[in-house]
Amino acid sequence: MLIGVPKETAQGETRVAVTPETAKKLKAQGHTLKVAAGAGLAASVTDEAYVAAGAEITDQAGALGAELVLKVRSPSEQELTLMKAGANLVGMLNPFDREGLQRLAAAGLTSFALEAAPRTTRAQSMDVLSSQANIAGYKAVMMAADKYQRFFPMLMTAAGTVKAARVVILGVGVAGLQAIATAKRLGAVIEASDVRPSVKEQVESLGAKFIDVPYETAEEKEAAEGVGGYAKPMPQSWLDRQKVEVAKRVAAADVVISTALIPGRAAPVLVTEEMVKAMKPGSVIVDIAAGKGANGVGGNCPLSVADQTVVAHGVTIIGETNLAGLVAADASALYARNVLDFLKLVLPKDGGFTVPMDDDIVAACLMTQAGEIKRK
Repeated sequence: MLIGVPKETAQGETRVAVTPETAKKLKAQGHTLKVAAGAGLAASVTDEAYVAAGAEITDQAGALGAELVLKVRSPSEQELTLMKAGANLVGMLNPFDREGLQRLAAAGLTSFALEAAPRTTRAQSMDVLSSQANIAGYKAVMMAADKYQRFFPMLMTAAGTVKAARVVILGVGVAGLQAIATAKRLGAVIEASDVRPSVKEQVESLGAKFIDVPYETAEEKEAAEGVGGYAKPMPQSWLDRQKVEVAKRVAAADVVISTALIPGRAAPVLVTEEMVKAMKPGSVIVDIAAGKGANGVGGNCPLSVADQTVVAHGVTIIGETNLAGLVAADASALYARNVLDFLKLVLPKDGGFTVPMDDDIVAACLMTQAGEIKRK
């Protein structure tokens, strides 16, 4: 099959969907790869590296005109004009963007959004949300350390002792756990909060303290367990108590990393403006949910601004929306492996492209086919 790998055109997107490692494996399976010139440069991959792996270098139109197109972001309207009706598309296509899916359907594409893969053991190797969130959690701490005007670790020097930074992690999914691990390596004192009691053991195993908020009703306990690896919205009674506990920790924190996202919903507000006012001057907030708040404004903190770093009430608030893209080489390597593992389900060894709807992963990822949106 002819597989195309275009250069990403979305603003600030540095990742690429195929690396020389995965290109070599696809070539060994008998596929022909056409990679757009410069597609991997922002991820430290040269055209020569792709050629050495057996790929051909082409222009953007040549890559987008393939039978199977592998991307990071959903195609722009301009890119769609270069794609053939009946072609197949695999990427992070934002399953909740109904207008975007409509454009893919109108273009006659059979498209698969890897973010929609079920959170099952079998699908772990193609879980793009986890692979990219892991990087985001790491980079969030590194950016916080860069902006924070003091040391992270405790230091004992001839000039006196420097206290360790106090870091609060809000949301203990993949990004949150990696943020805890990274901050711990840097020597910080860490507390973490999440609506799921099941993560308490994970938090403590990484050397952080869990901010415990007792559950008072059966409804609160049921909501806290979540569904499919994601947290469910908690009852207001519990949220009110959690807000009080978190506010105390945030006021004493030097750094806050907020990671809470609920797919298909606006990001919950975890750090209010009042909390920011109570923080010490020079403190830092990294809002991984920036730009995903109500109406696309704010994030876990309503003062955050997507893709900008702002200072409010003496607190630096980082609103970078593509943290994984700031670690483009490793982010691309992990994403490309996710894509390769998904392709094993739709590219059988005997050739051709298939859509086995009896496969729960394929069925969940299928967004558009034959001019229709398949996602309910």
